[in-house]
Amino acid sequence: MTTIPSPAPYAAPLDGARTAAQVSARTGWMAVAGLSSLGAGAIHAAAIGVHAEHRPAATTFAIVAAVQLAWGALALVRSNRLVAMLGVGLGLGAFVGWIWAKVWGVTFIDGLDVSEPVQTADGLAAGLAAASVLLIGLALWTGRKDATPSRPPMVIAALGLTTVSIFGMIAAGTHVHAHGGAGHDHGTTVVAADQAPQVVVPYDPTQPINFSGAPGVTPEQQAAAENIVSATLLLLPQWSDPEYALAHGFQSIGDGFLGTEHFINDEYIDDDTILDPTRPESLVWDTTSGERRLVAAMYMLHRGTPLEDAPNMGGSLMQWHIHNNLCYTPAGQVVGITNGDGECAPGLVLPEPTPMIHVWLEPQECGPFAALEGIGGGQIAEGETVNCDHVHGSTAG
Repeated sequence: MTTIPSPAPYAAPLDGARTAAQVSARTGWMAVAGLSSLGAGAIHAAAIGVHAEHRPAATTFAIVAAVQLAWGALALVRSNRLVAMLGVGLGLGAFVGWIWAKVWGVTFIDGLDVSEPVQTADGLAAGLAAASVLLIGLALWTGRKDATPSRPPMVIAALGLTTVSIFGMIAAGTHVHAHGGAGHDHGTTVVAADQAPQVVVPYDPTQPINFSGAPGVTPEQQAAAENIVSATLLLLPQWSDPEYALAHGFQSIGDGFLGTEHFINDEYIDDDTILDPTRPESLVWDTTSGERRLVAAMYMLHRGTPLEDAPNMGGSLMQWHIHNNLCYTPAGQVVGITNGDGECAPGLVLPEPTPMIHVWLEPQECGPFAALEGIGGGQIAEGETVNCDHVHGSTAG
């Protein structure tokens, strides 16, 4: 009797399928790592312009952006070990460099030599760089023989990373040095009168912004003031339709009959963002023609912030003020001023004094940060005089 042996299990197709699945999963996770690197690079690229006053810092951002974008593009089409190792080195280098800059400052790069608080844009860029390293690790893990491969949800990953990148790019474009009173504080050296530039440029919103020549202003304060105005000129016009503003949380305080009308957004006053033209606390309209024309932002700090705690970002170029004598109805309409005892009439409300500052879209006699005249000008810090920047005002020559 002849015994026919049982055939051995035929495993080749199963092994081949597993290998194909592992390769597909590794390629997918590497592509998501590439998207993370592309996002970080895009945010760094958007930050180049607002660091232009410090050429070494701008150059550093340009180099980091270019390398991250290049590796991200490579990772979309290649997933081998060499590409992975390059990505790990790049991601770790970017993340460690960010920690270094935030904690100690990069002393040999002008513009990054003083530590700053973490801001939205740089935090997102660092997070994307770190995420790319973790995703590379996941891609390599799926290549192990005993791994159970799983492809990433590419559509969700692409949409999510694109959204984060766009948000970071917008934040980078409105980044302000010395935000919240901290930042590029390189000392107290001021520009002496005999060191002023030969040509002082009046404020003209249609021309490149240049606030040089202001007495007692450090280069960092000048740069901060220029950044704030430039960002406002670029982004505030998105609110130029009053109906659009009203539909998005703004309300008029009812002072349009005076020739200038203010819209207030309570949500933006209560958030943690200041000097952001995409979330302005107040919009200022010219109503002299009978129509509303957007002419300025009025940026405000948190309600009740002491005036002496307002950040000295622009030196003598910028002067914060408060209103401690305007009385409002409970619905938020200004209808009068306080009496001799500093009190409002019964039924009216005296809000907490809140520091604020204008940034004008049009030339002003007293410069781009000028306050209104009269009651609209508010009250300034004790011992100060009302600032009028004739150097950069519309009448300067």
